Amino acid sequence: MQIELGEYEVLEDMLINGLKIVQDTRLYRFTSDSVLLSRFARPKKGDVVADFCAGSGIVGFHFYSLHREKYPDMPCTLFELQKELSDLSKKTAAYNDFENFSFVQGKLQEMGKEHHEKYSLVLCNPPYERGGFENDDYHKAICRKELTITLKEIARAAAYALKYGGRIAMLHRADRLAEVCYTLHEENIEVKRIQFVGGRYGSKPYLVMIEGVKGGKPYCEIEETVYNEK
Repeated sequence: MQIELGEYEVLEDMLINGLKIVQDTRLYRFTSDSVLLSRFARPKKGDVVADFCAGSGIVGFHFYSLHREKYPDMPCTLFELQKELSDLSKKTAAYNDFENFSFVQGKLQEMGKEHHEKYSLVLCNPPYERGGFENDDYHKAICRKELTITLKEIARAAAYALKYGGRIAMLHRADRLAEVCYTLHEENIEVKRIQFVGGRYGSKPYLVMIEGVKGGKPYCEIEETVYNEK
């Protein structure tokens, strides 16, 4: 579908099947880490998907595109605080004829009752840095740093939105792994699968990808480290 791009908006390659994503050069733009997360997450038949802290939608769009042939009607809802980014994701969905996407703009902490235990899979590439935004642009900083939402609040929102047995696939700093595990555990989400992300081969991991299951039993699979050489 043809769409009208704003003055600072561009179409960028989504890195799969020639699909495009709409980005604003003034706002936060996706990185390769988001693509790694979309590949780490595993779909199941009948999944109803939510993408938390969606930004312009790269994780949800890329995940769906990976599995579109097998699950063409997979419902996906993108949750994003910033209206400007949410509006970009709407344009991307229109451009690529993704009719199975819906959009919620607002705070995860204020999620409506209509989302309670609705989803079987939550994807989340959250802000995972601590500290203020210092010299950063505020709209970019809140995508990277815990200024408007904390890890605890994300875990609580996931527990609220997930069905019993539902999964969350999320990305976080490797040095906060223990905190992520016990924070999810406190919300009755048990970490079941972990994969570290390094830079060049053999380097110390800087990120970790985690899959947790609501109501799951304690057992965790550690997968081989993936290297994100840029």
